[in-house]
Amino acid sequence: MGVELELAPDVLVPREETELLGRKALAILKDGPPQVTVIDMCCGSGNLALGLANEMPSARVWGADLTDSTVALARRNVDRLALGARVSIRQGDLFAALEGDSLEGIVDMVVCNPPYISTGRLEGDRAHLLESEPREAFDGGPYGISIHQRLIRDAAAFLKPGGWLLFEFGEGQDRQAAALLSRTKIYEPVSFAVDHDGKPRVAIVRKIGAEAGDRAR
Repeated sequence: MGVELELAPDVLVPREETELLGRKALAILKDGPPQVTVIDMCCGSGNLALGLANEMPSARVWGADLTDSTVALARRNVDRLALGARVSIRQGDLFAALEGDSLEGIVDMVVCNPPYISTGRLEGDRAHLLESEPREAFDGGPYGISIHQRLIRDAAAFLKPGGWLLFEFGEGQDRQAAALLSRTKIYEPVSFAVDHDGKPRVAIVRKIGAEAGDRAR
């Protein structure tokens, strides 16, 4: 997405699927008002937060992650790109990291690349991933969707009516993602972005409550 990032052995390396997420988010943001508030949850190195802020000069972006090393790296990348006036990195367990920032009900978009590989697969055919990257970046619980469940539920309190939620998921998890979103009765019907192989990899959904003019966009 046009930004150069520092990486580290104990932080997830950004992959092509996450650029798909970033590009879809950017297209939506550029079709709306220039001044937007965005949250990058599970921000890792800060790649999505910084990519979006770099392309949206009026955007105010918050990134959040759990571990000391990840947050420190993301903050170094913010400084590296001189975006500290518009990008803030917080530390904590998902949205608890943003307590005190007064973001409830005013956010235009939440983006997230959460861990989405099941614990069993990380101990089986995906164990090689842990040779150079941290378990926290991949482990999505017994079924790979533990973080998605919390993300979908908790993002609603921060999104404004008509605000967008975009998140990445693993191959074959699109039905689970759709079911989780539908069950909340908080979001409009979901659409999916597909990768080069035609496989759904990114969920795109809006919180119910958009004005008619916004829905027409």
